[in-house]
Amino acid sequence: MFSKKSMIIIGAAVFMIVNLIVLSVGGTRYSAIAPRKIMISVVGPFQEITFRTIRFTKDLWRHYFFLVSVARENEALKKRLRAAIEKNKDKIEVDISNSRLRNLLDLKKSMQFNVAACEVIAKDPSSIFKTAIIDKGESEGLKVGLPVIAPEGIVGQIIQTAYHYSKVLLVVDVNSAVDVMVQRTRARGMIKGGPHGICRLEYVLWKDDVRIGDIVISSGLDGVFPKGLRLGSVSDIVRKHSGIF
Repeated sequence: MFSKKSMIIIGAAVFMIVNLIVLSVGGTRYSAIAPRKIMISVVGPFQEITFRTIRFTKDLWRHYFFLVSVARENEALKKRLRAAIEKNKDKIEVDISNSRLRNLLDLKKSMQFNVAACEVIAKDPSSIFKTAIIDKGESEGLKVGLPVIAPEGIVGQIIQTAYHYSKVLLVVDVNSAVDVMVQRTRARGMIKGGPHGICRLEYVLWKDDVRIGDIVISSGLDGVFPKGLRLGSVSDIVRKHSGIF
């Protein structure tokens, strides 16, 4: 197979040779017109084929370079798009972090006791226990039994401490329990952790008015969590036909 460059050279050479023949034929004086017509009829197709071949080769070569240029430009645009997407992701993460910090500052201002801001650095890999490790410990005054909260509400309770770290028992753990009340009606009950990250509201009197969508807050009577902190909302109600709860 010939390369594109070789095809151009061969086509140009053929074109030149044919043209030389035509010129030589046209420059010779013939007494008869018929031989000239015959010669043009013979040479003409070769000239046309040569001309079309050269033009086709030039177009093909030009299109090849055009496609190469487009491919390079496309790759450059893809790189710029990836860079823009990454930059946008970083901006979104910064905005979320700033929003969280503002919420924490507002929470700290609203509290009437000392608050230490912390960050979750690990979670228990086990599916049985729902615990987390935070980056604050005894050096910041933390101790076992202190509540852990977030702007959205109660997170859990400290169960172990080290000098710079603490372990938190999350409110969704099956061993967790919080004394609560329904915000709308002040109906009392106990929030206990359950499977699949969903808590159960237990020991609510059967006669109490509890509806789906009601907000559940801490009562403050368990001596751990301050009164009025949100835990969640009622998503389902199961009423038993016997018993007082």
